[in-house]
Amino acid sequence: MLQETDRTNLGIEPSVLIDIYRQMSRIHEVDKAIRSGSSAGRFQFTYWPMTGQEAIPATLATLTDANDYMVTIYRGIHDQVAKGVPLKRLFAEAMSRKDGVNKGKGGSPHISDPDSGSMLTTAIVGAGAPIANGLALAAKLRGEGRLTVVNFGDGATSIGAVHEAMNLAGAWKLPIIFMCQNNQIGEYTKIPDYTAGPDFAGRATALGFRGVKVDANDPIALHAVMKGVVEDVRAGKGPVFVEAVTLRLGTHAGFTPNELLTKEELEAGQANWPVPKTRAFLLEAGISTEEELAAIDEAAVNEVAEAIAFATASEPIGQDDMFNDVYADAADVPHRGVYPVREEEAPVAGETKKLAMYEAIIAAQDYALGADPGVFLLGEDIGDPPGGVFRTTAGLQTKWGADRVRPTPIAEQAIIGAATGAALVGMRPIAELMFADFVGVTMDQITNHAAKQRYMSGGATHVPMTMRIMTSGGIGGFGAQHSQSLEAWLLHVPGLKVAYPSTPLDALGLLTTCIFDEDPCVHLEPMALMFGAKQDVPLGDYRIPLGVAKVRREGTDITLITFGWQVNQCLAAAEELAKDGVSAEVIDLRSLMPLDYHRVLDSVKKTRRALVVHAATEFCGLGSEIASTINEELFPILKAPASRFGAVYTPISFSKELEMTQMPNTKSIIARVREVMRER
Repeated sequence: MLQETDRTNLGIEPSVLIDIYRQMSRIHEVDKAIRSGSSAGRFQFTYWPMTGQEAIPATLATLTDANDYMVTIYRGIHDQVAKGVPLKRLFAEAMSRKDGVNKGKGGSPHISDPDSGSMLTTAIVGAGAPIANGLALAAKLRGEGRLTVVNFGDGATSIGAVHEAMNLAGAWKLPIIFMCQNNQIGEYTKIPDYTAGPDFAGRATALGFRGVKVDANDPIALHAVMKGVVEDVRAGKGPVFVEAVTLRLGTHAGFTPNELLTKEELEAGQANWPVPKTRAFLLEAGISTEEELAAIDEAAVNEVAEAIAFATASEPIGQDDMFNDVYADAADVPHRGVYPVREEEAPVAGETKKLAMYEAIIAAQDYALGADPGVFLLGEDIGDPPGGVFRTTAGLQTKWGADRVRPTPIAEQAIIGAATGAALVGMRPIAELMFADFVGVTMDQITNHAAKQRYMSGGATHVPMTMRIMTSGGIGGFGAQHSQSLEAWLLHVPGLKVAYPSTPLDALGLLTTCIFDEDPCVHLEPMALMFGAKQDVPLGDYRIPLGVAKVRREGTDITLITFGWQVNQCLAAAEELAKDGVSAEVIDLRSLMPLDYHRVLDSVKKTRRALVVHAATEFCGLGSEIASTINEELFPILKAPASRFGAVYTPISFSKELEMTQMPNTKSIIARVREVMRER
């Protein structure tokens, strides 16, 4: 321990302790430079101080390397420094400069540097834990021997995402260390004020794996504990939760001392601060001379000064790069007045088989599992039996094994987070969410992480994952919490792609495309069509490009623009309207992002009337966006304003009879078309 002075009985190699101090010195100089530079007005960025926590990543750095993965939080610059993120590019990123490690797009709370193994930094408390599971799972499936460290503060132990992640890691025996940097304060709230159960390490025991508690102000004790932990995790013994107890000496955000500490607590914390404490010990134990430590400190000062000079000289990020890294292809970003023409899919050729939609979904996943060893499935109840609640994975676990078709706990944040993490390192997970309504349970993982990671990392990482989500509107009997169409939520998030098939052939082709796309894709699957009419679909690799709509019925008087199970409602309406001399063209969007405005506008140029129909709530639905664009682009030639028709603004009823009146149906679509036809 640091109180020992017998150099021969330290419990740690002197050279290792010197290396730990070297990292702490670097971290301390970074901390000092940020405080002084910001206070002097030389630069400005949001900073969450970690003063007092330096020994944790410094010690870990002597036991891990760039081959190991790390996830941390916004208060994680000490973790980044010790992990090996280059300081020049780290400072440039914090200052939003082009030479930043993420081109200035992520900034200080969103650092990603795959070269050093620093895979993701999240600004959402606790959200990194599910994603870290995915990194650990990828390493385990590939047999790489890597371990993953996910850092978070004590405050994150109150977050459901951390609990879900710990439970999944224990069930799957993942090679991951949950590093709780217990600085005794959750943002501005002390532990006794936010929990009656402060034994954080003990929570791991409740979930079936080991938890340890260690003094993180004592690098010798910390190293001894972490050496064993790292060895066990690498040996495949499963996850370990480490509660590293320290004290945050600074405020939550900014540069003042911690206002929640009494004068006595602050003085005691400063006396126990590992940076000066370890330096003093190295001198007292005769391990290092003052000249040697001064040289270490001077090197840190010089390295930080050079990094700041580099960063301040770097060019700030500009508007010219604004639309890059939203998607793999910048052309997928929608712009007013720009409507790309995308090629249609190739005609069906070769051997075919009649399949229902659920069978086509199985076929797409089966092909992908055979084509790419990085493809795997995860979700609730997807194993055999039952092969998924809606049988959309039936037989796949039997054929491909439990490693690649993985039933999960009932924990949507854990599911999507694990898929995101695995995708970050090149795997192609297919995550199933049972109902679209459950998107709300895991919205943070989908919208704040999977969707934004390419952009926040400046393209350093991306998330080629697919989320299969069932929509059950139009069936009846599922009620308000299992029947919603929530595509508008997803479409409001840059970075996601969304497909919504209406036929077995399209389900096969769109899902296969999603699986092999380089961006996170949502494949919405209408239960109303899942077990309906069968269709000839090709066997093997068949893909339908995203962003290509399909004319399902030609017409001359009005264009009905729709998707999913509403396509059949519109086709039936068009059939009835034809009896009255109204010729309706029906366009199936198939892909909602990217959206094929080119074909939509071409159709409306011909018919000069348009109605967008969808099962989602009409108010603020996708129909409003499409109708607005049509009116803006084609106003001079329209015979009537383009309009929209969606569900009424109420929760979906449990009564089937009432539900059928809440959403557009054949009869109500006909009535709405006649209203549009009368408008001038």
